[in-house]
Amino acid sequence: MRTTYMAKPEEIVRKWYVIDATGVPLGRLASEAARILRGKHKPIFTPHVDTGDHVIVINAENVVLTGKKRQQKYYYRHSMYPGGLKATVYDKLLAENPEKAVELAVRGMLPRNRLGRQMEKKLKVYRGSEHPHQAQQPEVWTLKERRG
Repeated sequence: MRTTYMAKPEEIVRKWYVIDATGVPLGRLASEAARILRGKHKPIFTPHVDTGDHVIVINAENVVLTGKKRQQKYYYRHSMYPGGLKATVYDKLLAENPEKAVELAVRGMLPRNRLGRQMEKKLKVYRGSEHPHQAQQPEVWTLKERRG
């Protein structure tokens, strides 16, 4: 009888990956980053254990939104007071705080529980091409080209 392999937290080896966001659609970048954070790229993936790696996203200011989303898509937040709904056009959000736009997109693709919040902490997003994580010796993660 075979048993399903379950990764144990002490067995997990974490790597660091750098993703360059220049010219990459936001959703494609976010889904790939979430996949790495979750650990789905590893053969030891276990749904209830954080098997993922650290992700550094650089050049967040150069991320792309396809179609008319830059002018028509909104980022909403609420102050929890009546009438406290605030809306910001993505064009303005990407101009002022592109790191937040990337973080929100990735957060939306992670589980909504303790495990997801733990994975979220392993995401580092930077506006430009400089990052302070050279000591971790991050590997470059290239996004696959879309065909069709």
